[in-house]
Amino acid sequence: MINIKKVSDISSSAITPESIYLRRREFMKASGMLGTAMLLNPWMTAAASIPIGDYARNVITPKGEDEEITPEEDATSYNNFYEFGTDKGDPKKYSTKFTTDDWKITVGGECAKPGTYSLEDLIKPFAIEERVYRLRCVEAWSMVIPWLGVPLASIIESLEPTSKAKYIAFTTLHDPQRMPGQKRSVLDWPYREGLRIDEATNPLTLLAIGMYGKTMPNQNGAPVRLVVPWKYGFKSIKSIVSIDFVEQQPLTSWNMSSAREYGFYSNVNPTVNHPRWSQKKERRIGDLFKRPTLMFNGYAEEVAHMYDDMDLRSNY
Repeated sequence: MINIKKVSDISSSAITPESIYLRRREFMKASGMLGTAMLLNPWMTAAASIPIGDYARNVITPKGEDEEITPEEDATSYNNFYEFGTDKGDPKKYSTKFTTDDWKITVGGECAKPGTYSLEDLIKPFAIEERVYRLRCVEAWSMVIPWLGVPLASIIESLEPTSKAKYIAFTTLHDPQRMPGQKRSVLDWPYREGLRIDEATNPLTLLAIGMYGKTMPNQNGAPVRLVVPWKYGFKSIKSIVSIDFVEQQPLTSWNMSSAREYGFYSNVNPTVNHPRWSQKKERRIGDLFKRPTLMFNGYAEEVAHMYDDMDLRSNY
């Protein structure tokens, strides 16, 4: 059991009744779906088999009895993943044949251990944790999702970045045959994102390989994606194939596309509107009415200190 107590925590019972949660896990174990030797992968024909096994409960989510987990069907059917199309249903529809077997991630730049790693080798030294986080989209909708993954800080430490590493740059797979949305010039492919090194090593930042107790589905970023819960969702890059430690702030896709609309930091900030809509409220998927958006998506105590010397209105 792993518990990181913060002011933004709630107990698992406030999300799902604990008795139901525990019965579910006992059922899964009895069915052979969990265990150190088992692979959790309901998308076996498409997604790579990542050995998740049993995992530690590490529930970190904002306070509030209304913080119910978004139904899995909604979270896996309503997606932005332009590599498979621009409509919300396109990723699920057009990623069914996307294969991620033998996935490799290239590590480079200012670190002691550059090279090309299999995803399994990169992940396996660390315990898989369950993290329940809010996901706030820049489009003013939101979800609450139980992710499975490894703290990115653990991965970074194992790669031994040098003192010159001030930022980390991430890149998504570029393969228009496997990702048909890349045949359209929606963005300058491949998709690129980046974080400051302190953001990347914050305890909340997760390198996720699953959700809802299962291997990551294709439409949500299989086989591995970033989850940065205090930033707008487009910062949580999907289907990562490279990680580079760099000295200068890296180029990022949406900032390159429209710097006026999408800043490098893209922290959830209800006081800074998108040029075309307000960010003061959000609609939780499944809800009829909007709710107020919280600063840093409700994770201010864990992350606000990183921006004490910044004007968050100009450095959005």
